[in-house]
Amino acid sequence: QGRRALVIDSDLRNPGPHRHLGAAQSPGLADYLLGECDEFAALQRGPMENLFFMPAGRIAGSAPELLSNGRLKLLLQRVEPLFDWIIMDTSPVIPVSDATLVSGFCDGILMVVRSNVTPSDLARRARAEFPDQLLLGVVLNGTTTSELERSKYYYGEAVNSPR
Repeated sequence: QGRRALVIDSDLRNPGPHRHLGAAQSPGLADYLLGECDEFAALQRGPMENLFFMPAGRIAGSAPELLSNGRLKLLLQRVEPLFDWIIMDTSPVIPVSDATLVSGFCDGILMVVRSNVTPSDLARRARAEFPDQLLLGVVLNGTTTSELERSKYYYGEAVNSPR
């Protein structure tokens, strides 16, 4: 049997993954946090077997207030037994505190950095927001094939060199 995964869009300021999945934006996390629906009303089946999705929901109120009102912790406690993986997609770490608030409920963090777009000083500041033991790694996305080929060649030479 495959493992069950839940992706929660916790970017309450600029929700987006629902568009990529062809899903409705609401009901979702914000609706749950406001007490307007239960967790099962906000859950949707994803496009693949064993993939479930909770969209951000309607944009309402202050994101930090909603994320810290106690209901996010309750939600995670209620859905945790149903899933092997719960992935929370958040807003950017800098300049708002939302991702830092959400990280307090997570076992680990993967930070995503866009190649040739995210300034390195901003990436370093964002990384400093999280304790070392929580940061599992960094994903560099948006690289071109030519960039990957150059790095493969460079590192391949360094690693495979008989010298």
